[in-house]
Amino acid sequence: MILALTRRALTASLLALGATAALSAAAAAQTQWIMASGYPENNFLTQNLRKWVEDVEKGSGGKLKITLHTNDSLIKLDSIKAAVQRGQVQAGEIRLGVYGNEDPMYILDGVPFVASTYDEAWKLMEAQNPYFKTILDKAGMVITGYQVWPSQGFYTKGAVKSVDDFKGKKIRIYSTATQRMASLLGFNATILPFAEIPQAFSTGLIEALFTSAQTGADIQAWDNTKYFTNVGAILSKNALIFNKRAFASLPAEVQKVVTDASDAYTKRAWELSKAAHAAQTAILTKNGMTVSEAPASVVEAMKKVGTQMAGEWKTTASPEAIAVLDKYMAGAKTN
Repeated sequence: MILALTRRALTASLLALGATAALSAAAAAQTQWIMASGYPENNFLTQNLRKWVEDVEKGSGGKLKITLHTNDSLIKLDSIKAAVQRGQVQAGEIRLGVYGNEDPMYILDGVPFVASTYDEAWKLMEAQNPYFKTILDKAGMVITGYQVWPSQGFYTKGAVKSVDDFKGKKIRIYSTATQRMASLLGFNATILPFAEIPQAFSTGLIEALFTSAQTGADIQAWDNTKYFTNVGAILSKNALIFNKRAFASLPAEVQKVVTDASDAYTKRAWELSKAAHAAQTAILTKNGMTVSEAPASVVEAMKKVGTQMAGEWKTTASPEAIAVLDKYMAGAKTN
C-alpha cells in the first residue's frame, strides 16, 4: 500500500510539473506590449484604439497582449514618438502635426484647404503613407495606421463676424502649421498640449482655441468660450506607430494580425470621425455654445492663407516631399 501511495504521489508530482511547464511555455509564447496615447477614454480616437487592441489580442489568439495607457497617463502626447523610438514603450499613437520641426511632411495636412474633406484627407493619407513609412523606418519605427480628426474651427468668447475679430486674440493651437495659420489671421498664437488647455484659460495665457468639436467637448470648452465657428479647412491626422525591433520580433502571423487590424482601424477612423463631429457639436450646443459655420469672408481669408502657407511649405520641404504633394494635388483635386 505504501508503494501504491508513493506511485500516486510521484504521478501527481509529474503531472504538476507538466502543468507548470505547459503554463511556463504558454507564458513564454505571449508577448507583452505597453502602449501610450494622449486622449480621454470617451474620445472616439481612444475608443477606436481600444478596438484595435481588442482585434490584435483576439486575432493573435492571445500571443500579443497590449496594455494601453490613455489620456497622457503614462507618457505625454508630445513625447510618445521618442518613447517608441527608444523602446521605452513598444507602441503609441501620435499626432503627426507635433513633429513639423523634424520634417515638413508632418504638418502638410495642417495647411488650410490642402485636404478639407474626408475624401481628400483619405487620398492625402494614401499619398503620404510611403513617405512616412520610409522616414520612420530609418528612425527605427513602423507605421501601420491613421486616424483623422473632424473638421476644426475657432472657439471664441465673442461671435466671429470677420477676421477683424481675430486681431490680437491669444489663441491655443497644436502645431507649427496651425500656429502659422493663426498668426497670418492676426492671432497671438501659442502651441500647447491638449492637457494644458484648461489651466491656460484660467491663467489668461489663452482666450481662444482652434481645434475640433471633439476636443471642445473633451475639455468642456463652454467653461471658457461661448462660440464655436467651424471652418472645415483642416482634417489633420494621428498615426499608429511601433518600435521596429519589437515589431520585427513578432512571429510573421502575428505581424499580419497587427497590420490587418491597423487597416480596419484606419477605415473605421474615417467613419467614427464623421459621426463624432455631429455628436460633439450637439454636445457643445446642449451646453450653451453657439455653433455656426464661418462667414464667407473668413473662409476666403483662410483660403488665401492656405495658398501662402502651401508656397512656404514647398520652400522648406525636400524634393521627395514636394513630389508627394504634387502627386496628391494632381489626383485629389481633379477627381
